Amino acid sequence: MADIALAGVGAIAAALTGRHFLRRAGKGAAEQWAKGGFKAKMDRQEAISVLGLKDGPQFGSRLKDAHRQIMLANHPDRGGSPYLASKINEAKDLLERLDKRR
Repeated sequence: MADIALAGVGAIAAALTGRHFLRRAGKGAAEQWAKGGFKAKMDRQEAISVLGLKDGPQFGSRLKDAHRQIMLANHPDRGGSPYLASKINEAKDLLERLDKRR
């Protein structure tokens, strides 16, 4: 009888430990995304964040590729959100305009 109780307590402890590690792993993945919604007027930093880019020497060459990849995943014709698609396009347009000024 004691063996059964001990096995039950061990199973519960293993389940609680597993749940703890799963919750902890999920928090790390969620923290990599930007918190909150969009700003009223998009700035350069938000546009870079929307497209998932990093500012650097190859920024201009990666802009079109990043825009294309994210639009394929979020296009309204494929079930994506029209609002998100407009924000993605706004980010690309803003970054192209600012890049031409430099």
